[in-house]
Amino acid sequence: MKKIIIALAIVCTIGLAFFGYRTLKENARNNIPGIAHGNGRLEATEVDIASKLAGRIDSIMVNDGGMVKKGQVVALMQTNVLSAELEQAKAKYQQSITAAASAKAKIEVKIGELEAAKAVVKQKESNAHNAKKRYERAQQMLKTQAISKQAFDNDETIYLSAEAELAAARASVKQAEAEVNSARADAAGAEANIQAMKADIARIQADLDDCKLISPINGRVQYRIAETGEVLSSGGRVLNLVDLTDVYMTFFLPEGTAGKVKIGADARILLDAIPDTPIPAKVSFVASVAQFTPKTVETQHEREKLMFRVKVRIAPELLKKYIEYVKTGIPGVAYVKINPEAQWPEFLKTKAEKATPSK
Repeated sequence: MKKIIIALAIVCTIGLAFFGYRTLKENARNNIPGIAHGNGRLEATEVDIASKLAGRIDSIMVNDGGMVKKGQVVALMQTNVLSAELEQAKAKYQQSITAAASAKAKIEVKIGELEAAKAVVKQKESNAHNAKKRYERAQQMLKTQAISKQAFDNDETIYLSAEAELAAARASVKQAEAEVNSARADAAGAEANIQAMKADIARIQADLDDCKLISPINGRVQYRIAETGEVLSSGGRVLNLVDLTDVYMTFFLPEGTAGKVKIGADARILLDAIPDTPIPAKVSFVASVAQFTPKTVETQHEREKLMFRVKVRIAPELLKKYIEYVKTGIPGVAYVKINPEAQWPEFLKTKAEKATPSK
């Protein structure tokens, strides 16, 4: 019986010692001078790939969990209607070019008619001038009865007829000038129609290009929201991507501590999955307004305490090296320097820092 009691006492002692060791270790990690910490989960920026225009999905080239590269075509929308519209627009464009050429040729014709009308005016001015001189002489000769009244009347008729013909010729010039201006306006309208058709072709081509859904980021497919053959409205989502070059952890700090955190301050992230591998990060955001701690966040203080949201971001160049291994949603602890002179303890030093002897 004594042996059992002694064995139980030894087990209890070892257990208490182990619990005490873990408590001391935990306290040491949670009370580092000049360094604050908080619990959070690894997150990343999400990007939705959506259809600009309403239409049917022709094909989706990626699956859930697949990696995608920036500029990669991930899905295609049907383009048969747009392709037909493009061919129609191109045909109308050719028609507008022909119409513009015809309008320009018409200008030349009308300019020729104007020049001819001006030549006629000059001829009629000469005839009218001669007729006037003859009429004036006839007036003088009639006074001395050098000519008969009939001859005078004939000269007067010729003069009045020449004046009328001159007026008609001048009116023809005005009409010809108006026709030239009208032809020029038609040509300008034809040129404008060419530009309008060019813009229409460019618009349709842009819509065709938008039927190729392209990834704007390097990341991973989180969800296939739609499937091949489904008809989407304008803005209908097809895929949800996670940007694995923009990964961060959000956590909360109390008022007194958050005020000491600066944007750009050094930080370290310890994930539960790899607790022995600290990940370098930088503070990218500190909330300017306090809020109550969300229920999903564990803190050592009472829930009623106002907290400030802090975000630490992992460097994109580091993420690119291990982009295929990055996972979001993993819980962990973020440590941030509130004193720039503070030194990272051993468990928060990177391999490179451990390999470099401290000065």
